[in-house]
Amino acid sequence: MNKKKFTYKKSGVNINAADKFVNFITSVSSKKKGKKKFSNIGGFGSITNIPQDINQPKIVACTDGVGTKIEVANILNKYDTIGIDLVAMSVNDLIVQGAKPLLFLDYISINKIDLKKLKSIIKGILKGCKLSGCELVGGETAEMPDTYEKGKFDIAGFAVGLVGKNKILNKNKIKKNNLILAVPSNGLHSNGYSLVRYLLNQKKINIKKNLFLKNELLKPTKIYVEEVLKLIDQNLINGCANITGGGLSDNIKRIIPNHLVANIDLSKIKTLSIFKWLKKNGISDHEMLKTFNCGVGFCLVINSKELKKISKYFSKNYKPYVIGKISKGNDKVRLNGSINWS
Repeated sequence: MNKKKFTYKKSGVNINAADKFVNFITSVSSKKKGKKKFSNIGGFGSITNIPQDINQPKIVACTDGVGTKIEVANILNKYDTIGIDLVAMSVNDLIVQGAKPLLFLDYISINKIDLKKLKSIIKGILKGCKLSGCELVGGETAEMPDTYEKGKFDIAGFAVGLVGKNKILNKNKIKKNNLILAVPSNGLHSNGYSLVRYLLNQKKINIKKNLFLKNELLKPTKIYVEEVLKLIDQNLINGCANITGGGLSDNIKRIIPNHLVANIDLSKIKTLSIFKWLKKNGISDHEMLKTFNCGVGFCLVINSKELKKISKYFSKNYKPYVIGKISKGNDKVRLNGSINWS
């Protein structure tokens, strides 16, 4: 009598492939320069030193994903940038609190382990960590054949940072007559992709054959860590906001104290070609502002006397410029005028 053999591999989960992937992560993460106190990859948990140069350190933690930008990566079969996006989405939130990113972990869930695809994603994550000055200390890869369709996957990231008690950026530092500066984005970053994909499907646009969209839709999210931490170190900013889902209004209102209002002049915004394309192809002003960053990836709130000092910390394409001012009021945010889409 033949007894049917049941194995994990037959159920769709390949432990050997997962082990090979862990070995790959260990090898590429160990190539970084500098001395590491602990080796974390492959263990049950990560161990990390707390820097000694931070006065009364406070822990800040963030988590995020890249949304349906993953589906664009699948269509174009290009996975080397979404790892950068994954890191950016969390570390750009950390610095809003004034925190310096310390460590990062990833979670990848996938229908079936595809080593080529996963290696490409991890290389992007490592690049994002390098750009933000933190360390990839571990993560998890889950092979889930019945949860995800063939070729489908999702990624999530977790970042931990530290900030000295006296460097925490809180609402109380923002005052009347402070200026609001826009720091340019480099494109869509990782927000609004469900709306973008809906538009593409409705108009039957093949992004594989559209060089402009092919180049724009997988641009990795700009990481603002290096520049913003320098400003915080020099006490040049009173507050900042990462402009992600919800656009300018929803994100800036999160940092405005009661009885103050951020007055933003939309006509001052220097938008980008991808947003002009989306507007031209049928997305309303309201939806553009509610869904996308529209060219403003990050905002700074500063004392007016610091304006000239700010610019030198940013490269040519990311020079901050004034888009508004803080005044008395209870609305949190007032959007005035309109963006010039031409």
